[in-house]
Amino acid sequence: MPAMPQPFYLPSWVPAALVGFFLVAAALENLWPLRRLKRPRPRRWAVNLALTALAFGVGAALVRPAALAAAAWTQSRALGVLTWLPLPFWIQFALGFLWMDATFYFWHRANHLYPLLWRFHNVHHVDPDLDVSTSFRFHYGEVLYSSIFRVFQVMVMGVSPFTYLVYEFCFNLATMFQHSNVGLPIRGERWLNKILVTPRMHGIHHSVVGNETNSNYSVIFSCWDRLNRSLRLNVPQGEVIIGVPGYLLPRDNRVWPLLLQPFRKQRPYWRWPSGRASVRKGAATAAPQHLLP
Repeated sequence: MPAMPQPFYLPSWVPAALVGFFLVAAALENLWPLRRLKRPRPRRWAVNLALTALAFGVGAALVRPAALAAAAWTQSRALGVLTWLPLPFWIQFALGFLWMDATFYFWHRANHLYPLLWRFHNVHHVDPDLDVSTSFRFHYGEVLYSSIFRVFQVMVMGVSPFTYLVYEFCFNLATMFQHSNVGLPIRGERWLNKILVTPRMHGIHHSVVGNETNSNYSVIFSCWDRLNRSLRLNVPQGEVIIGVPGYLLPRDNRVWPLLLQPFRKQRPYWRWPSGRASVRKGAATAAPQHLLP
């Protein structure tokens, strides 16, 4: 077994760096917006930040401690695939990082495909707009049950606490970046998207059209969607409407209704209040898949 570094503790500057990134993204999307927002920002942000605070509280109390304990336990007992391979630590780190990102792709996809999981994940998607405040707007129930997945993630591969914490930091940065409403230069974004998930790519994932929402599941590296044929880049951003048609009424996006939403009878997600199905018609659906219009 290769020598491991001393136990890694999250530096005190990390929370400040994440808050700083959030504020910079908020400023940039105000200066160069990608999409025009439909709802007043102050009221939306109050709701989103309230849900974010609850989600972060549950994550800090359960998910992170559970994942770190699982990582430390597997390392101490040489369990998990990476602990069995005679590889230098930094190669183990790279493989563990890729494993975390690849498996989260499938976890994210499962949250869309399985109705019980989607009840909770839908709270994230019913935001009628998409900006950096949407990044961590998750139902606390989704955060709770995701702890099971996180423990499985680190134990199967034998991911070290260092790898887990570095991945979590990068995961949070990527989540804020892809949810931001920053209008990057299109040429630059097309090149960047060959490696990373970008705002235009993730904007399609938040579309009111069901088969567009059920695409682009990657978080950091965009290759997982390419490899699993779930990539969709052919929808012009000017034609993307954000949200879930069955939950776009103003009263649907208040804190208490959002907390109760998974436990109530579900409406038809991809039908407007009029009953009309939300589908995309026209030339956009025939555009080449490799473009970001």
